[in-house]
Amino acid sequence: MAEDGKSTVRAVERALDILLCFTVKKEWAMTELADNVGLHKSTVHRMLATLEERGFVARDAASDRYKLGLRIWELSANMSGADDPAVIGLPEMERLRDMLGETVSLYLRDGNERIRIQAVQSIQAIRRVAPIGARLPLYVGASSKVLIAFEEPVKREELLADASWPTAFDRHQYREQMAEWQKLGYAMSVEEREQGAAAVAAPVFSRTGKLVAALSVSGPANRLTTEIMRSQAPAVIEAARRLGVMLK
Repeated sequence: MAEDGKSTVRAVERALDILLCFTVKKEWAMTELADNVGLHKSTVHRMLATLEERGFVARDAASDRYKLGLRIWELSANMSGADDPAVIGLPEMERLRDMLGETVSLYLRDGNERIRIQAVQSIQAIRRVAPIGARLPLYVGASSKVLIAFEEPVKREELLADASWPTAFDRHQYREQMAEWQKLGYAMSVEEREQGAAAVAAPVFSRTGKLVAALSVSGPANRLTTEIMRSQAPAVIEAARRLGVMLK
């Protein structure tokens, strides 16, 4: 590739790195962005000026902080169609939340991570808040278990062979536990990723039988005991089934 081509690709990568910062928090000062992406302030300033001109970010004149611009919403609107699980699944997730009283989340696998694409928050005073767009590791948590255990065998082994997982992770024990999750049709976790939190999750399959997502119910571990989650599992499985039949 020509040198100018490499420079162009690098500029695009830097611009995308800046935009991805807004998945962490809604507003950033220019110096904060520069520190976060590891670029000189003058470089980030030029990038932000271009992104602002194109409508991808907007600067608040009073605070001199940046937030996402309306052009981002135009792009995301095109994702909300007939095949978008986040849109299709929302009524079913709300129904499940109302039935069980806890936070309901929908996750997709993205490489060796899972991303929360939709969430319906519990209305209880003490609840687990699940921010949409959060990226979480795939080796821990009820939804992660589902996204691995119910994947096709070849892909499942590829995921389990991921060298980036913690060295203390016991793959042999994990494989033994998978058989139980597959038999039950769901998986649970108690304080595995987050202290004081528990979750129960079930796989969402499309009408063609392809694993699409993981549907989970989560809340405080002192309220979502193992016994409670076992009793809730059939409702989660049924909600996941109902959601799946609406997906191609």
